[in-house]
Amino acid sequence: MSVVDTRQNVQGWIAGARAAVARERGTYGDLARGEQAISEVVDVLAVPQAAWAGLAARAIESNAFYHPAWARAVARHVKGQIGMRALLAWDSPAKRRLIGVMLVAPAWNCLRLPIPVFVGWYAYAPLTTPLLDRDQPDVAARTLVAAARKAGSHAVLLPAMAQDGPVAAALRRAVEPFVVAPRVFNAHERARLDATQSDDDAVAALGAKKLKELRRQRNRLADLGDVAFRIAAPGAEAEAALEQFLVLEAAGWKGAAGTALAAKEGDIAFMKEALPAMVRDGAAQIVTLVAGDKVVAAGVLLRNARRAYFFKIAYDETFAKMSPGVQLTLDITRAMCVDEAVDSVDSTAVANHPMIDHIWRDRQPIADLLLPVGGNAFAFKVLAGAIDARRVLRAAARSLYHRLRKLKG
Repeated sequence: MSVVDTRQNVQGWIAGARAAVARERGTYGDLARGEQAISEVVDVLAVPQAAWAGLAARAIESNAFYHPAWARAVARHVKGQIGMRALLAWDSPAKRRLIGVMLVAPAWNCLRLPIPVFVGWYAYAPLTTPLLDRDQPDVAARTLVAAARKAGSHAVLLPAMAQDGPVAAALRRAVEPFVVAPRVFNAHERARLDATQSDDDAVAALGAKKLKELRRQRNRLADLGDVAFRIAAPGAEAEAALEQFLVLEAAGWKGAAGTALAAKEGDIAFMKEALPAMVRDGAAQIVTLVAGDKVVAAGVLLRNARRAYFFKIAYDETFAKMSPGVQLTLDITRAMCVDEAVDSVDSTAVANHPMIDHIWRDRQPIADLLLPVGGNAFAFKVLAGAIDARRVLRAAARSLYHRLRKLKG
């Protein structure tokens, strides 16, 4: 081999090493020329509220569960929310504009896995889509990935992440320099209402026979008195409606199972802090279905941008034969379709839900998205394997538990 060949080989090796370093850093240590964005990792309660609320209002993709009033109340009151952090992306060192927020906690806190992974916060948040500024989504996504890396994480797992929107696309572009493909777990679809259609068309999806039966059941409810759908006004009315919801939920099967919100003081405190404030700001609605002087069903919806989220429903099981929960859902369907400020409603339900899937026929693709924050393919594969193994084992344990319960029953 000649000296020239040797020098070229050495130069090629150096170039390759530099490229590897660039991939490892993802160009996030020194952002691309002209980008002044900076990252920061802080406690959730330390995020400036005005900056956060401003970003939530102009985010490229909606996520009402990352509204500051909601997330801060959870962090303050809900038991077990230890280690919650906010990964922040600012437009410049002067921090004039917040352009990205990703709420996370260590994998040990969320999954009980001792691995260097951040997990998107999902306590009372059935959607973990981060907030990205609509004018700078790619810069925001890259800066959030840089924040995770600087904090010592080797990957970020976002459970229940919307897969069909611009945020998922921006995050995938952000990790392209690592040449390590993201992993997807638990991909599924959940019911979503297309609120751009007429209310009659939306309800007609149930079919004439089912609608006839529901009208008959509603007439039976009317034996108690006039049946009315109500959206609580801000203030005392919203607070009373929230109390009615909590009482209904606690009196039903969730109360018997110990999973109702009223079963835990911290959960009650979170709801009573977050919801009245969000109703006042137009970011939430508490709805009830009343027959005579009796509340037979109640629900909670959150709102952000042009999307709503059907978070919770409760009904008086004494009137189960009249389908009060379905009746309330139909009223919500009509209300959302005639609301010109709403384009769609996320059911936030599990896949193949026996009730909502038959009413809302549009679908929201959801999955757990694991993103690399560095270029070490082997390490990422190990982390992905650990997360997948936990998922499989938990599914098997859940299946065995239900089989044993059936045998015991």
